[in-house]
Amino acid sequence: MVGGPVIGQVVLPTSPPSIWAMLGWLPPPVPILPVLAIVLAVWYLLAVRVVRSRGRRWAWSRTASFLAGCIALAAVTGLAIDGYGYRLFSAFMFQHLTLSILVPPLLVLGAPGRLLLRSTPHRGLGRYVVISALGGLRCRASRIVLHPGFTIPVFLLSYYGLYLSDLFDAAAASVAGHVTLQVFFLASGLLFILPILSTGPLPVRQSNLGRFFDIFVEMPLHVFIGVILMMAPRTLTETFAQPPPNWNVDPVADQGVAGALAWSYGEPVALLTTLIFAIRWRRDEESESARREADVERDEAELAAYNAFLRGLHRQRRPPTDVPSTANDD
Repeated sequence: MVGGPVIGQVVLPTSPPSIWAMLGWLPPPVPILPVLAIVLAVWYLLAVRVVRSRGRRWAWSRTASFLAGCIALAAVTGLAIDGYGYRLFSAFMFQHLTLSILVPPLLVLGAPGRLLLRSTPHRGLGRYVVISALGGLRCRASRIVLHPGFTIPVFLLSYYGLYLSDLFDAAAASVAGHVTLQVFFLASGLLFILPILSTGPLPVRQSNLGRFFDIFVEMPLHVFIGVILMMAPRTLTETFAQPPPNWNVDPVADQGVAGALAWSYGEPVALLTTLIFAIRWRRDEESESARREADVERDEAELAAYNAFLRGLHRQRRPPTDVPSTANDD
């Protein structure tokens, strides 16, 4: 895609926004997240190869999920949609929702933490990698940032604290601010979804009921902000108030599209996340029920053995009975 007007270090697309135009090739000026996605995908494939070379299995579904997350991360931050996102609210909202709602579950379902511990050698340099990973996992800061009292307010801030205040315009005014917002969206989504979907070790492990409550709290957040954006009679941000004239975009109408995305985009993802969590919850309940039944059967077997032991002791202590004489008296 040929670049158009230059704003700061950003070359904006020349074509009016469309789905195909947003999928065009227009690398961002600071490709931090696309490069990160490529690095993560390469590391994951190499780590899976190491694990399988040791004769251990690794589910293909985990690999597919993680790679899908990397592809989505690279696409939404590395294609032309990133250029549109500097001046088009709907494009930026699509980036926001993808980074905070879609990419984190895909990455977490890939179990990268468990893969790291299984693939990294516990000697030489790998030993220090494992020690650092476990140290970061067990530190107090990890317990704080993964606690719902921290993750839910941060998730709220990423929607209401940004779009309904002057904070967004201040942050989005530069390339560095734009990239920082993207990193923040990705980090807030990861912090929120890790305690809910992660099967690896965590410093804070909530009950299934607590995790279900977190999902219930999160689901309506983007719905409400979507309603606000769709009903607003004017643009709520200066950043998207004046898109390039050759794009032929009405900023208020585009803001309504962004609101519709906020309303509709996250619902299928949230429902799928809830379904996965419900399946795991059921499996946990079945495992717990089987464990309890096994404990009951073991206790009954031990009780039966103990009763048999007592009966044996009782027979040993019972005095012998006199045998009646069969001789005839003369």
